[in-house]
Amino acid sequence: MPSLLGIDSGLTVTKAVIFDIDGTPIAVARRKVTQFMPKARHVERDMVELWNATADAIREAIALSGRPASDIQAIGATAHGDGIYLLDGKHRPLGRGILSLDSRAGAIVEAWNESDVAECSIELTGQVPHVSAPSALLAWIRKMEPERYGRIGHLMSCKDWLRFCLTGVAGTDRTEASTSFTDVRTQEYTGDALRMFGLSDLDHALPPAARSDEVIGAVSRDAASLTGLVEGTPVVAGLHDVTASALGAGGYAEGVVAVIAGTYSINETLSSEPRVDRRWFCRNGITPGTWNNMSISPASSANYEWFLDRLCAAEQTTAASIHALLGPEIEAALSRPSTALFHPYLFGSPYGSSASAGFFGLGGWHDRGDLLRAVLEGIAFNHRIHVDALKDGFSFSQVRLAGGVSRNPSVVQIFADVLGMPVTTSQTDEAAAWGAALCAGRGVGIFADLQSDQGTAAATQVYHPDPARRAQYEKRFEVFREIAEAMKPLWPKIADLASSPEH
Repeated sequence: MPSLLGIDSGLTVTKAVIFDIDGTPIAVARRKVTQFMPKARHVERDMVELWNATADAIREAIALSGRPASDIQAIGATAHGDGIYLLDGKHRPLGRGILSLDSRAGAIVEAWNESDVAECSIELTGQVPHVSAPSALLAWIRKMEPERYGRIGHLMSCKDWLRFCLTGVAGTDRTEASTSFTDVRTQEYTGDALRMFGLSDLDHALPPAARSDEVIGAVSRDAASLTGLVEGTPVVAGLHDVTASALGAGGYAEGVVAVIAGTYSINETLSSEPRVDRRWFCRNGITPGTWNNMSISPASSANYEWFLDRLCAAEQTTAASIHALLGPEIEAALSRPSTALFHPYLFGSPYGSSASAGFFGLGGWHDRGDLLRAVLEGIAFNHRIHVDALKDGFSFSQVRLAGGVSRNPSVVQIFADVLGMPVTTSQTDEAAAWGAALCAGRGVGIFADLQSDQGTAAATQVYHPDPARRAQYEKRFEVFREIAEAMKPLWPKIADLASSPEH
């Protein structure tokens, strides 16, 4: 029976998902990939380890499916966007890949923001530079690691590295190409962007860009041997995981805002014309003449996972399900008034790179459930900041929610109450992988049109805002924002404490 393989490589886990062509997952295999943090603000991974882990996951998924690998009609990959993965002139990894959680280029971005580079960038590329953008990271490498910079042969994103390992074909797709170096109006590479960032000598390293659903190669003999795939299986260009998640969740359309609560707070809506603003990235959609407008920050469910890892470690080792164990505590906390608020800025924020996380309004009577409630509400509040920004530029009246928290009805209801719009969840737990698989199916003619066929990830339930809770959350959100505004001048001073000499 025909099937499709979607590869989804996140910031901590890489996975392979085999789908029936109706979107039903047949088999899922995951592998953790080591994150290296050799210095503050440096977040990296070994590129060879990533590929080997992904290959292992593919082989396991094929075994778990109980079907021959020849059933797989095509393969699509998606992965975390931004960051940078470099190859030298001989197609060998050039150091570790740099993840999108990395913020080493903060000083460079601050200097660009204080000059005319930021304004020129938004006018030309549709987005202001940020710390994990390829432009900023390459400028950092040029300044701090000139020998490595001089050996750059190919610029890649994470998913581009995986498709290169599968096929031996170097390149990218339109969604990833627009992370730094394309003209927002023509949607094509421009040398003006390279010159603006002081990177003109990397023109040779820009990867050719194809449509996400375009077949760019086939599984090589070496990749087939390592993964168990059939040599010659078609591979499409793939796409940025932000776009893949919206597509796979059924929210890749105008009039809808797709909200992905993963490591990043991802909030996006499609448009048929470019519209630029400092509060969102205006990037290429899958097809020419479409733009994906993304308002994001690394400040979503990673905060919840951090809480579980650091403050519930013992329970995680003994409980069958930590989420089931903590559920009653969260429900109890939601049923009573609370002054506890949390700003979910452990890894970044919409308020600049110096912002940090923190609890406010704590009293001695608060328990773990109150803290967890505050964390989950803080995540939803941060999504609202981005959704409100998009509302100023685009018209939408419904939310499609995906990400791990979307499987918890109480949390989905929080999102509906905080955002003030109906929130629809999706049947698939693997939205990004399904988005990649949809592109693969379109590439080999299984699907006629991506936007009409994304409906295979149909809605399971619609959550409507509760008027009373909505009013309460309006008050809490305003206090949340007022605290953040008051903290703006203090967060840099807090960050400076880390550079103070120890005594």
